Amino acid sequence: MTITYEWRGEFENAPLNALHAEGFDHPVLDIDWRAQLHRHSLGWVCARDGGDLVGFVNVAWDGGVHAFVLDTLVRADRRHRGIGAALVAAAVEGARAARCEWLHVDFDDELREFYFGACGFRSTEAGLIAL
Repeated sequence: MTITYEWRGEFENAPLNALHAEGFDHPVLDIDWRAQLHRHSLGWVCARDGGDLVGFVNVAWDGGVHAFVLDTLVRADRRHRGIGAALVAAAVEGARAARCEWLHVDFDDELREFYFGACGFRSTEAGLIAL
């Protein structure tokens, strides 16, 4: 398995929709990810094994110094091999190269060890309003 990681890598909507559906346990939707990401994101990272999309992470931002990790996804049959941590590391480098000063993430409790351990985030106080 030789995985490659590409900041702002090319992708097709259908494979990303399938990966998102698998990762978040919902039906496959028809989202135009290409348009959405180009309009709203600082960047994203695609992980590929050959031509297959096996991982993805989106990096949204405020147009200034804050970037946000969203939708870290690794195909189920490729999990627990370091792909997710490598995706986030590439996202860190992309945000740093864009001169962001902070990279934020929020996550469900079961992902604490991944983000705090494997990815190097630290815990902070934060607030949230469910809408």
